[in-house]
Amino acid sequence: MSRSRLFSRPGASLTTSAFYILLSLSVQDRHGYDILKDVTLSSAGRVKVGPGTLYTTLKRLLDVGLIIEVEGRVDSERDDSRRRYYRLTGQGRAELAAELERMEHALKLARTRRARPAQ
Repeated sequence: MSRSRLFSRPGASLTTSAFYILLSLSVQDRHGYDILKDVTLSSAGRVKVGPGTLYTTLKRLLDVGLIIEVEGRVDSERDDSRRRYYRLTGQGRAELAAELERMEHALKLARTRRARPAQ
């Protein structure tokens, strides 16, 4: 699967759904429904990823090695064998860090430009 579908354009930032999924997995391994809930919560309801987008994006993230599928969770009492759990890889963490750096740079630039008096 092409990496370009995870990014807004080749060599650029991640899509919103890919970013929030990676961000969700940066905290802990999660299953699909847990990712959906966390994305909505983390974005204060501004980003809602539907099941179709979620599983398509998860497949793409798996295909390019940014996440892996893992066997259940450590908390086996709450584990459901029907659920698939996902984990961020080292490459996924690096991509997320690069995306955060791009965002920080853009935010800094926006604040600098907004701080200048109008001419």
